[in-house]
Amino acid sequence: MLRLTACVAGIYSCFLTWGYYQEKVSTTPYGQDAQKFKFFIILNLAQSLCAATVAFVYLALQGKPLSSPSRSLLFKYMQVALIGVIASPFSYAALKHIDYPTMILTKSCKLVPVMLMNILLYRRKFPTYKYICVALVTIGVSGFMLFAPLDDHKGKKGAATSSLYGLALVAINLTLDGVTNSTQDQIFHAYKVTGQQMMFFMNIIMSAYMALWLLNPFNPELGQALTFCQTHPAIIKDIAMFSICGALGQCFIFYTLEKYGSLSLVTVTVTRKLFTILLSVVAYGHQLNLQQWSMVAVVFSGIGLEAYVKRSEKLQKIAASSTTTITTEKIVRDSPVGSTTTTTTTTTTRQRTTIVAPKN
Repeated sequence: MLRLTACVAGIYSCFLTWGYYQEKVSTTPYGQDAQKFKFFIILNLAQSLCAATVAFVYLALQGKPLSSPSRSLLFKYMQVALIGVIASPFSYAALKHIDYPTMILTKSCKLVPVMLMNILLYRRKFPTYKYICVALVTIGVSGFMLFAPLDDHKGKKGAATSSLYGLALVAINLTLDGVTNSTQDQIFHAYKVTGQQMMFFMNIIMSAYMALWLLNPFNPELGQALTFCQTHPAIIKDIAMFSICGALGQCFIFYTLEKYGSLSLVTVTVTRKLFTILLSVVAYGHQLNLQQWSMVAVVFSGIGLEAYVKRSEKLQKIAASSTTTITTEKIVRDSPVGSTTTTTTTTTTRQRTTIVAPKN
């Protein structure tokens, strides 16, 4: 539980800072001409290269080998990296047709496609309480956004600017994210890889895909981005901070993914949206209505249920292990001197699939 808490703290601290710089780079006018940076593939490429570097350094400091993956594993890496590269543009394209609150509201249900892809693609089964946890967290976070007070300046909560086309783009993005997360889970179960090894290979392959796209002679994005950085050098520091925070956050993400599964990771990233708003309430004195506080209770009830069940399972496992040890020692002690005692211990191994509380 202590390790999971450290992972959650690392993800929150890194990606809250990452989100700050992402918004700054995406929305802040730079220079006297007040130009905005619109080259988002460049941002993703910078972050991927930084993340691959951080993973390589981490593995080197830990003395862990970075051996070449097998052909089948390399194919899996290429597959999940390609899906990850494709998913991001759908999210940016959706913002042209729906407003940001609607995007957040829709992405709050990311737990659902992740679990669905695990079930459909890899035939994985989950205990009943895990479905309940997913439902509670999704309903709670979505309800919290839905019951937000109306802004008189912006009108209704995105209803006027939302479109079915924009929502369809978000649905495609969520589906691809679900395939990515479930495939990463399958890689961890099928191959003996660490989170940082997956982090390195996925990011280096994603960087290769994006570099090929940017080096396309018919694509002027790379030249335009370099020109923008030359004329607005202040953005270089913001891009660097964006990339570093994202890379460090990925270390926590892949460790969480390796140890606790994609559903645990997604629950952390989804609830981060809620904790960001709660932090804003404390820091800036915003008011929450009764419906929103009730949704906060729903989210924490789902997280609490998961934590309670996991703790109970762990205590039962420890108790069963202690009972087996005591019984074995008693048999050996009570055996006559000179006799031969054969003790057979049968251990039942259960496959662990976790959703407690991954890209963005």
